[in-house]
Amino acid sequence: MNALFEYLLRLGDDSLILGHRLSEWCGHGPILEEDIAMTNLSLDLIGQATSFLKYAGEVEGKSRNEDDLAFLRFEREYKNLLLVERPNQNFGATMMRQFLFDAYRKLFFERLVHSTDSQLSAIAAKSLKETKYHLKHSSEWVIRLGDGTEESHQKMQSALDDLWKYSAELFYQDDVDEDLIENGIIPAVDAIKGEWDVLVRNVLEQATLIIPSNNWEQVGGRKGIHSEHLGYILAELQYMQRAYPGMKW
Repeated sequence: MNALFEYLLRLGDDSLILGHRLSEWCGHGPILEEDIAMTNLSLDLIGQATSFLKYAGEVEGKSRNEDDLAFLRFEREYKNLLLVERPNQNFGATMMRQFLFDAYRKLFFERLVHSTDSQLSAIAAKSLKETKYHLKHSSEWVIRLGDGTEESHQKMQSALDDLWKYSAELFYQDDVDEDLIENGIIPAVDAIKGEWDVLVRNVLEQATLIIPSNNWEQVGGRKGIHSEHLGYILAELQYMQRAYPGMKW
């Protein structure tokens, strides 16, 4: 399989699935401003997914467009991180999931803008502007809730304890990555890990939250091995295209 196509699926699927997760908050936000904010975050991520998956279709060369790749693949063909398919739970847990992802994506896009692939570089440049806001938003909420009331602190610590084991997959690297790194198309994730650690620890310290001490790592999404949660997401996401193939608004 073409390494660039596989990698574009990873990037596109991360944005698509997390964007869908955030869209589930529409009409259910804790306050009106956050209801609107999370809907806008979702739209940003769906826009990024569109760009990555459209390019993936072009690279594949089999006449599949971004809609085909989003709506007409099976569960094992999705390459998103397990982190982004985790359930929303409460607002604090959603912000914790978002923060861990945003911290990585911001650092990643800062490097991807220097890609030797001009189209990837252009997508990264646009996405970086959005992701800087996403990180500001999620990190401020993590601090506010973590260092808030006894109840909000407990919920944020519980969310961190649950999600931390999924953060290791952010830095997953295999032969797909190595081929693209060698050609200057993508950055090496090990160069990002140190900065991510510093950024995340700084925010969590301000939030008075303790990073879990266990070393258990939950991975598999990059290879198409997912939790049961993705199946439910796809059942909802793909329903119209599965029921009415080729349907357009």
